[in-house]
Amino acid sequence: MKMRKSFLITFLGLSSFLAFSQTETPKYSYDPLKPTASHAKVQAFVTQFLNNYHYRKFVLDDSLSSKIWSSFIDNVDGSKAYFTKAEIDSFEKYRFTIDEAMLSGDLNAPFDVFNAYRLKYKNRHAYIKEFLKKPMDFTTNDTYEVNRTTSLWAKDEKELDKVWDKIILSQALGLKLSGSTDSAIVATLNKRYDMYESRVLKWRAEDIFQTFMNAFTEIIDPHTSYMIPSSAAQFNIEMSQSLEGIGATLRNEGDYVMIVDVVPGGPLFKSGQGSKNDYIVGVAQGDDGEFQDIIGWLTDDAVKLIRGKKGTVVRLKLLPSDAPTGTEPKLLRIVREKIKLEEAVAQGEVIDIKHDKKEYKIGVIDIPMFYRDFEDARKGGDFQSTTKDVKKFLLDFEEKGVDGVLIDLRNNGGGSLTEAINLSGLFIPDGPVVQRRTGRGKVDVESDTDKETVYAGPLMILQNRFSASASEIFAGAIQDYKRGVIVGERSYGKGTVQQLVDLDQFLNSPRQASRTKENNGVSSGVGFEAKERFGQLKLTTEKFYRITGNSTQLKGVEPDLALPSPFNADEMGESSQPTALPYDEVENAGFVKTNNINEKIISKLDSKFQSRLKSDEALKELVVDLEEYKSQKDKKEYSLNYELRKKEKEETENNRKAVKKINKSSGKNDKEEDLYLTESEKILCDLIALLK
Repeated sequence: MKMRKSFLITFLGLSSFLAFSQTETPKYSYDPLKPTASHAKVQAFVTQFLNNYHYRKFVLDDSLSSKIWSSFIDNVDGSKAYFTKAEIDSFEKYRFTIDEAMLSGDLNAPFDVFNAYRLKYKNRHAYIKEFLKKPMDFTTNDTYEVNRTTSLWAKDEKELDKVWDKIILSQALGLKLSGSTDSAIVATLNKRYDMYESRVLKWRAEDIFQTFMNAFTEIIDPHTSYMIPSSAAQFNIEMSQSLEGIGATLRNEGDYVMIVDVVPGGPLFKSGQGSKNDYIVGVAQGDDGEFQDIIGWLTDDAVKLIRGKKGTVVRLKLLPSDAPTGTEPKLLRIVREKIKLEEAVAQGEVIDIKHDKKEYKIGVIDIPMFYRDFEDARKGGDFQSTTKDVKKFLLDFEEKGVDGVLIDLRNNGGGSLTEAINLSGLFIPDGPVVQRRTGRGKVDVESDTDKETVYAGPLMILQNRFSASASEIFAGAIQDYKRGVIVGERSYGKGTVQQLVDLDQFLNSPRQASRTKENNGVSSGVGFEAKERFGQLKLTTEKFYRITGNSTQLKGVEPDLALPSPFNADEMGESSQPTALPYDEVENAGFVKTNNINEKIISKLDSKFQSRLKSDEALKELVVDLEEYKSQKDKKEYSLNYELRKKEKEETENNRKAVKKINKSSGKNDKEEDLYLTESEKILCDLIALLK
């Protein structure tokens, strides 16, 4: 089967999409859900397609079958809060049959499990409603285990009841610590769990199918996924850049609505307060509206509250995903506006700094993403691009006589590969920038062919754990050419390329296409549809490599000078994904280093930085706070005693202030508290002095 390129969209940034979308109101009941003929057709096709075209070559055998089954069970009841061990054991008959079922389109196994799960949810909801009628004891010495993924399955319902007693009490305690009265706590939890039940009732066969298919795809690699037609339609709306709202891509993550991506140029991005992986736990309309608790909501329902007309106000309660239990959500006020990615352009400014009794003038360029107006570029006229905008800043900096340039790539999730290559060309002579290899082993070298070097002075790149893909290509090239110094955290480590496949183009028969043509391609939206929809598949097809031959996959770009970080190397990046493609290498592309930077310079810069770590009060406080934050973040259990939990909460909120100090900020006052930026500016001044 030949892959038709016209049906593919290439992705270089971090993957994201709005999951669990619904386009019509179904009838809700606990009646068993059943797969459709279309589901069987899609499953068989996608399985074979991935086997043929995915970068990772895999064998659909009993070993893979077992992994897929474990992944699916984890997606359904990863917290081990609904099924007992006996029930899980009863599903073991399916473990080694999934490989045959995937190729034949047999979906009985996942639907059997999920229908059983829905009934368990119904019974658990009844138990919770009864529990909430009783007084709660906030003086207990019990503790609550936050992450139950490694726990054993409960042996019976009584053991599960004890687990749920702690879950409910912990949630009640969180509300009490936020100032809620006992009656308000009960009312909120009743409403929350009614919404939980409504969420389960609203699941359709499509949603079960998508969950199972992604249990399969995530075993192959974390950036491969299947989208049901309604999710695919929502994804395409997001890509059209025409929405009015806060500028965030959302999806369900357990019981929460999670921010998957902050859209550069959107209101949330401009506020500088919302981040990837934050949970939205409450929404209020206007400046005076009452907050609506949305824990347990479907993403679709939450989006209806969050989106709105341009110019209107929405307030959010945001809870970081890594926040310890009991952390108070932060409040955020946002004015909705039309989301236009073209507004997410590079920003540049010249700042004066006094460092070590000397005056320095440095140019700072913030690049939120690698953008390029491909349509205007194809027309051959003037068009907007990252490289063009940055070049203007560099020429302006030259006129103003800057001593050095700092480029901020924090939270830059990628974008146009062309721009990553062209931008590198502004700082280096012509030569290779990145290598890419297909699943068949063919390696292509992408090069900068422009011999002009726009800026040849001292250069520094600031990156963090969320700098990914095209950002890593640019930073890696600057580092490999010894052209500049990289500071900050290790980058994300995403060295793969994804393509989006429209399954409608493959699975609609000629007869269906003919019927679509007769109806002028217009669907009434109800009843018979002229063209059946099958959704979209996103799959990994290539890997990136640096010109040295090393890959950015998993390892990312290591900074020359590492700043204090709240993250360990194995969390929050590609290396934290258990099914991520492995690191490997290809041959050196053959290039000539500029040698602007050498080990001696890096050593001297590090020596000065280490001295500041010991003497600078702000940095010393940051290091202590980050260590305390990491120890609290890794806690497995929390007290269910009000007084003890209150003390834990106060400590947690103090330590979270340290994380804010290293986040990318907006606004002049915020930037003054941005320790990553201010310390990078000092390191750049040290570099300027050394090079002089």
